Amino acid sequence: MTHMTQVLLASALVMLVSLSGKLLTWRQAGPLIERHLHFLVSFAAGVMLVIAWNLSREIIEHAGSLSRGLPWIAIGAVVILVAFRYIPQFHHHHDTDEPPHSKIDANRVLVSDGIHNIGDGVVIVVSFASSPLLGVASTLSIMVHEFLQEISEFFVLREAGLSVRAALVWNLIASGTILIGAFGAYFLLERFEALEVPLLGLSVGSYLVVVFHDLIPHSIWRSERRHLAKHALFFAAGIALMAAVVTFLPHSPD
Repeated sequence: MTHMTQVLLASALVMLVSLSGKLLTWRQAGPLIERHLHFLVSFAAGVMLVIAWNLSREIIEHAGSLSRGLPWIAIGAVVILVAFRYIPQFHHHHDTDEPPHSKIDANRVLVSDGIHNIGDGVVIVVSFASSPLLGVASTLSIMVHEFLQEISEFFVLREAGLSVRAALVWNLIASGTILIGAFGAYFLLERFEALEVPLLGLSVGSYLVVVFHDLIPHSIWRSERRHLAKHALFFAAGIALMAAVVTFLPHSPD
């Protein structure tokens, strides 16, 4: 099997796991999920916060220090905030006489996911370039991360008002950006390796905006006081579960 075939197969498997995870979750527990979406948003916030933390650790590994990646994290946060505030096509609008059904901006979630997936594509190429065994190990690790992450993002998109079909389609499109990273790194490996720290920084910044600007304020705004403790428990569960995944399945190759 050629190197390119291995990379394409690995990328396709990651996308398939992403989609199948959401479909399986929905088919098995659709009505239950609908009734508890506002709590599952808190769970998703915990998952994404650990993702941002883990990506920050990768920045230190690749850049040598967090200070070299910190400007990219700041740029990612500022770009996401400014773009979705001042560019109309990027923002979710309601009619003036329509009550807002959510304070979550689904576009921010999708952009963050897309940037992250480009980085995953680069990781897959670099891994297979080192050895087929390392490539398989890295692909399996990314698949497990993606399974939990994409299910969490599916909860967020549903809570933001997207239909099940729209949430699945847009999540699949965002997952497809892994091919940008895979093809780009395969044909322009040195250039894409140089982009790895900026991509990681932009991804961390955008995830932090999603968590602290959208998800956590949304959970507090939508919940009654008696439910705050339950939101905190779901948030902690998301952190604990994703932290366990990150601990036992390192994300990037050594």
